[in-house]
Amino acid sequence: MPTKKLNKDKIGFQKLIAIFGIILFVAKIIAWKLTNSDSVFSDAMESIVNVISAFMGLYSLYLASKPKDEDHPYGHGKVEFVTAGIEGSLIAIAGIMIIYEGINSLVVGRVLKGLDWGIAIISATALVNYLLGYISIKKGEKENSIVLISSGKHLQSDTITTLGVVISLVVVYFTRIYWIDSVVALGFGCYIIFVGYKIVRKSLSGIMDEQNPELLNNIIDLLEKNRHTEWIDIHNMKIQQFGSSLHIDAHITLPYYYSLREAHNEMENVILLLAKNTSRTVEFNFHMDDCKTISCPVCQIMDCPVRKQPFVKKVKWTAENVTRIEKHTVE
Repeated sequence: MPTKKLNKDKIGFQKLIAIFGIILFVAKIIAWKLTNSDSVFSDAMESIVNVISAFMGLYSLYLASKPKDEDHPYGHGKVEFVTAGIEGSLIAIAGIMIIYEGINSLVVGRVLKGLDWGIAIISATALVNYLLGYISIKKGEKENSIVLISSGKHLQSDTITTLGVVISLVVVYFTRIYWIDSVVALGFGCYIIFVGYKIVRKSLSGIMDEQNPELLNNIIDLLEKNRHTEWIDIHNMKIQQFGSSLHIDAHITLPYYYSLREAHNEMENVILLLAKNTSRTVEFNFHMDDCKTISCPVCQIMDCPVRKQPFVKKVKWTAENVTRIEKHTVE
């Protein structure tokens, strides 16, 4: 799918999340008025975070879809990590709010009412939230969008909280033990804080260009399986993520006697291999190194006309040796 259409599709889905966020918030406020339940009130307050996060995600997707410019030569994709971090923080704050309200209910005590209608409304919001969250996560994974993934996880974490509220309301409906409502809210408040922490942690790793081992190993496996004998060595590999796009830096060692055209063609073969085997937009910055005498023991060009040392063994490319930083030396 073309990048422009893909971005428009993601933005359109995020708009849908924002609209549903408002509708579900209103429904939970109605349920709170009907039941006088503090846990329902806490769930409604958590939905405010959903609405804010949805609009923040919408803005970040819009900004990330803008083309590169003079001020942002790598594009605007990093904004997705920033907004995901803020969203994770808001989720954690919502968890703290839930815990506060739960403790307050235990201390003060509340008499619930209208539980039948409250249970029906809150159950419906839980179902809608879960389905929307599931679709958002799957869409985010398919299109490599941290915003859609974090939005989906947020919606599903809200579903967990809402289910806790439903269960507590059902138990209270049959037992009239009102403090159960507050205790359940406390438990799910702790869970929400944990979910928020995980989203913040992931967003910070993206902002700080933390290495993604799974992504790196997938790329290395692809290169190893399709390796040409002329690709003597690959090192200094670094991968950066900009929203759904990737930027890959690497050095490739080629025979020193190759003409500039021959060397460039081999480098292009590496780039095309990576580009054809990923669904993400990839920008490459490859540097060509000429082979030295120390390359001979691992060079697989058996009919090399200028070999100075015998071939010893093939070195399998791994994350450790492909990412090593090799300094240039002059023989």
